[in-house]
Amino acid sequence: MPDAPEPTPTEALAQLRQEVVRLQEALERSERDRARLERENVQLKDQLEAARRAGARQAAPFSKGAPKRRPRRPGRKPGAAYGRRGQRPIPTVVHETHDVPVPAQCPTCGEGVRATHVAAQYQEDLPPVQPVVRRFDIHIGTCEGCHRRVQGRHPLQTSDALGAAGVQLGPHAMALAVQLNKQFGVSFGKIATLFRERFGLHVTASAIVRALHRVAAKGQPTYDALCDTVRTSAVVVPDETGWKVRGLLQWLWVFATTMTTVYRICPGRGFAEAASVLGADFAGGLSRDGWAPYRQFTKAFHQTCLGHLLRRCRLLQRDHPRARFPARIARILHQALSVRDRRAAGTISPHGVDVARGHLLNQLLTALEEVGTIPDVQRFARHLMTELPAIFSFLVDPALDATNWRAEQAIRPAVITRKVNGGGNRSSQGAETQQVLASILRTAQQRHLDADAVITTLLQARTPIVSPHFYPASASVN
Repeated sequence: MPDAPEPTPTEALAQLRQEVVRLQEALERSERDRARLERENVQLKDQLEAARRAGARQAAPFSKGAPKRRPRRPGRKPGAAYGRRGQRPIPTVVHETHDVPVPAQCPTCGEGVRATHVAAQYQEDLPPVQPVVRRFDIHIGTCEGCHRRVQGRHPLQTSDALGAAGVQLGPHAMALAVQLNKQFGVSFGKIATLFRERFGLHVTASAIVRALHRVAAKGQPTYDALCDTVRTSAVVVPDETGWKVRGLLQWLWVFATTMTTVYRICPGRGFAEAASVLGADFAGGLSRDGWAPYRQFTKAFHQTCLGHLLRRCRLLQRDHPRARFPARIARILHQALSVRDRRAAGTISPHGVDVARGHLLNQLLTALEEVGTIPDVQRFARHLMTELPAIFSFLVDPALDATNWRAEQAIRPAVITRKVNGGGNRSSQGAETQQVLASILRTAQQRHLDADAVITTLLQARTPIVSPHFYPASASVN
């Protein structure tokens, strides 16, 4: 066959233009497909995250889906699977005794009844509560030296105010309001209702708010002392969560030790906010999560939270079931926790712990050399490389916790308050009151102290003092 004639320059140019148009159309289609796939990817990720959050939420109005068609029978299982049976202990003190004779006639057949023996039943109840109204006849005089006004003060008084402020809430009522709001998350309106209907004490919600501000002012020196205690503690567990003040996003920080907890509401979530409590040169143990600002405490002995790492392993195993790296890391971390438990039980020597820690570190380094090509897994591996010096620190210092559970538990009461109060506090003064009172209550709980006695003592002091329950004059509580 004869060769096809070569196209003229005009025809070749036209063909090239057509090819360019075709390639441009193909490129535009590819760009549209890529944009569509990116949108779908973002939507699927949002749906996955929403499903995860829905599964983790524990309070109404959130739901975990439709009820099961055949749910298990509620309560404990009968028989041997029931477990240990408990009962209320017999009271050691009895205030009232009531004799309950047997009826003269049987309620079933009407025949006479012969008494055979006596059995005891106990009932523990709450007594009727009536508010105690105290009147203080305060004597007022003038100093003969400086001619200043002087008035008396009774130990039960909480304030020297007279006139329009002469009718006040007592210290026990204020202490109960503090506990109900800051520890149990009861709103101010419900507290006022409870006081009125249960105790016969008529008070408005706004009066309770002002009372809590006064308690916080009296507790400020104690709060400052608690901050100093945390700053000088051997081990601190910090954490943070979102908080709103006047509708603006801020952060509620918690710094927990075995015997002290301090809350601090700050506008930011960085190193400066953490250092405002711990101090930039904090040199103790720091059991924390993987948030980057914590690593800026260069003098501290760090322990990253293994609970967070194991949670990321589970998520990666769910999202990428064929990836071997997450399961491998999870096994290494569980082995480390097993060594910790053996050390606590006394079945392994300190030298054995050091040897096991070396083997675990070698296993972790070997695993980090075989990450794979999945971006999410590679991102997790980079995080492990960053946290590598702080993964097994709890096997070096027994005082360090392997997780930040202590701070996580301390945040829970604040989360309840956040749900009740619409996300946080309505004013800056409310935020200051929140951090002071929540710190005092949580520390009293840790030290097994009566919160009512702690707050009452602070209120009855003429000037703000450091709580003698927390810091007795004879000894310092760390």
